[in-house]
Amino acid sequence: MQIVKVIVLLLIGFVVLVKSSDIFVDAVSSIATNFKMSKMMIALTIAAFGTCAPELAISFNSMSTGVGDIALANVLGSNVVNILLVIGLAACVSPIKVKNEVTKKELPILLVVTSMFVLSIMSHYFDKLNSDFILSRQDGLLFICFFGVFMFYIISVVKMKQSFFETEKPKYGMVKSIVLTIVCCILIIFASDLVVDNAQILAGMLNVSTKLITMTVVVIGTSLPEMTMTVVAAKKGEFDIALGNIIGTNIFNIGVVLGLPLLIYGGFQSTSFNMIDVLFVHLAAFILYVFAKNDKVLSKFEGAIMLILFIAYYSYIFIV
Repeated sequence: MQIVKVIVLLLIGFVVLVKSSDIFVDAVSSIATNFKMSKMMIALTIAAFGTCAPELAISFNSMSTGVGDIALANVLGSNVVNILLVIGLAACVSPIKVKNEVTKKELPILLVVTSMFVLSIMSHYFDKLNSDFILSRQDGLLFICFFGVFMFYIISVVKMKQSFFETEKPKYGMVKSIVLTIVCCILIIFASDLVVDNAQILAGMLNVSTKLITMTVVVIGTSLPEMTMTVVAAKKGEFDIALGNIIGTNIFNIGVVLGLPLLIYGGFQSTSFNMIDVLFVHLAAFILYVFAKNDKVLSKFEGAIMLILFIAYYSYIFIV
């Protein structure tokens, strides 16, 4: 009965987390629209933050309670799932056309940020000459700086193209938007606490690692909004949304979801991960870049390769 209670509480946490994040995006977007921000600016900044709200809340919660493995698994798992599972599945549903500008700017930025993230972890690994990964406050600052460069690029692009986009009518009025934003923030914090606590309890009950529970139940659960949005966008031919959503989310994951808690709470040591876990994050970003640059289309065959790699990596996680 105890395990049933934990699973039910975990599911309640996920439902509240995902639904609150969804309303949070609409509410904050309405505030921005009331201030006459362009639709493109809202999509690339506020919407990106909103879809990452569950991961950010979980990382803050886990770091504040001294469970750094959940924060690291949250980012590593999310970035692998977003590319190999979400984009792979979307490409299998409908081939994704990639603009030339994306292969020359956004995707290389994602690859550089991911490479920096991987090299930071590897430097600690080889420095200590053991299998423990130690991320520091300095790493957090570095991640945030790279995210800042990305945001500077996004804002400069938006300003250049601002005149080509019209603002839409806000979904909510200003007062309702502010109230919903505050309420959703409280619910997101509460739900993340519920998810983190019960994920740890479930791992103990099943006698498996916190890493395994986080990389499967937590990561895939919090990635459902991105998965739904990306697959639907690809099916409708909205390829910019399908691909841009994942690129922005993955950069946000490294720069803010992991970088900000590191900067605030300091470093942590992880013994649950190895070089294969870290290098797979880089492999996912590299494969996406190569496939997109090749012929400016992510084909169904390439989507299938991504899904096979996802299955192979997660099979490895279960075996190890």
